[in-house]
Amino acid sequence: MAKQNRSAPVMQAVLDAVGERLMKADESLIRIPEICEATGVNYGSVYHHFGSREGVIDAAYHQMFSKLAEEDVAVLQLVSVSSKTFEEYLESLQGLIGTFASGDDRRSRRALRARIVAASMMRPELRELIGTTQSRLTAELQSIVEYGQQREWLNRELSARSIAVLIQVLLVGRTLDDVSATPIGNAEWETSMAVLLGVVVTRP
Repeated sequence: MAKQNRSAPVMQAVLDAVGERLMKADESLIRIPEICEATGVNYGSVYHHFGSREGVIDAAYHQMFSKLAEEDVAVLQLVSVSSKTFEEYLESLQGLIGTFASGDDRRSRRALRARIVAASMMRPELRELIGTTQSRLTAELQSIVEYGQQREWLNRELSARSIAVLIQVLLVGRTLDDVSATPIGNAEWETSMAVLLGVVVTRP
């Protein structure tokens, strides 16, 4: 156990280094010897822990995928538990629509999540990793939605799970239009999402 505890921060340094490179370049350019040199981690230790070069990259992709999704869930959880009135809740959700819809940072986040999902289509191990995480994140969102339904702030005619999935569509569903030669503007997207929000949110 003590050995495992010591190895965790070391392997985390490897994942962080690989993730940093994946943010900037294609995975084909990842070289494990370079990662070892940058982190000071023994080459054999990396392969012992992750099994292969692909195992290292899969683990880094999974860490990136989890981090992006968990940050969004945390924001929604904060809105859910901190809102004292329906009006405050609605105002916060409307603000999130603008935040999630616009800006280069959000566009990059959407693109990265899509890239990881695309990579997993041909990599069974990665697909299993992010599949398990995705199921957990949807369940966490479902709990947030159920809390809103209990307060009669969210539509109870729709299942909590379907609303949880719909929220994720809002978060990442603009990815295809992002690569369009003629993408819609943020204002148009926000207006459309506000209409959709009106179906999900119900005034008590």
